[in-house]
Amino acid sequence: MGKFRLGLIINPLAGLGGSVALKGSDGVAAEALALGAQPKAGLRMHTALEELLEFKDKIIVYTASGAMGEDVCRAMGFETEICYQAPLNTEAGDTKSAVAELCKLQPDLLLFAGGDGTARDVYAVVDEQQVVLGVPAGVKIHSGVYGITPKAAGIVVRLLLQGELVSLMEADVMDIDEAAFREGTVRARRFGEMRVPAEPRYVQAVKMGGKEVDELVLADIAAELIDEMDDSLYIMGSGSTVAAVMQELGLDNTLLGVDLVQDRQLMASDLTAAQLLEATENQKVKLVITLIGGQGHILGRGNQQLSPALIRRIGKDNIVILATKTKLKALEGRPLIVDSGDPELDKALSGYYRIVTGYRDYVMYQVANPSE
Repeated sequence: MGKFRLGLIINPLAGLGGSVALKGSDGVAAEALALGAQPKAGLRMHTALEELLEFKDKIIVYTASGAMGEDVCRAMGFETEICYQAPLNTEAGDTKSAVAELCKLQPDLLLFAGGDGTARDVYAVVDEQQVVLGVPAGVKIHSGVYGITPKAAGIVVRLLLQGELVSLMEADVMDIDEAAFREGTVRARRFGEMRVPAEPRYVQAVKMGGKEVDELVLADIAAELIDEMDDSLYIMGSGSTVAAVMQELGLDNTLLGVDLVQDRQLMASDLTAAQLLEATENQKVKLVITLIGGQGHILGRGNQQLSPALIRRIGKDNIVILATKTKLKALEGRPLIVDSGDPELDKALSGYYRIVTGYRDYVMYQVANPSE
């Protein structure tokens, strides 16, 4: 399997003002250091990473130089690549610059240590699809993007590496006006949302007696995909989960074949590999697929019409995977499998994907390939 790609950023100034009663670090880092404050963010990240030590050979860390990540990661023995050269005296702009460079590498998870100001800086530049998680290291932690403790943040990442179902949710990025706070006024503001992992949450409205009711779950999955549909040409793969989307759209469906949908209308049915290549030339395309229950294959079993040439044209970022949590749990932590017949493509497709498991409900799950 491919290595877990962990983006990692530490704001070395986070939390400096707390121990010296400055009620924050924004704009007062120099004053805090002069008063004897000791940087804590690196230690906080160290605590989180301790939860991952047994998985070191399965992780590659992309980070910034020095105190912004490199020092801690190398000291702990993680395979580390530097994507941003940080100055000796960092500032907020360095967090933004480092995150921007990290996002170009599309890490499976971006782990950052800081406080609400750091979360704001990450939010300012991060791609909305990027999954992030904060290691609390600041004075102010109002945002919902942080683990409740550094160790808790590490445990969530460990669950991912263990193959557990880790739900995704949108969490608020909050911050307060520090100048007003120092004068005794709490003035909080919501700046937006970032996508974060959480421990598995299997109880939802469409369950009865703790078990998913398949028809209701499939209807929820279908409603979520339909809500997200844009003007792309959608290749609708085979299987009952994708069929539920077609049913919700009121369109005829080829259960064991591949259909084309655009603007929620059926454009063509039961296409061959050659027909799909012809129909998608110079088009904006998305592929909707599901897994074969029990096996976990998403490519290479029952959908050979989806040729390597077509998949390369579509691109990894335009593949939408639908699945019930029941099917995913039945895999008992085994990854989803791509077996396109092209080993290089299979390798490129590996990694962690956002799986649609209900309405506004997702989990992160690993896709691998037989050659690794």
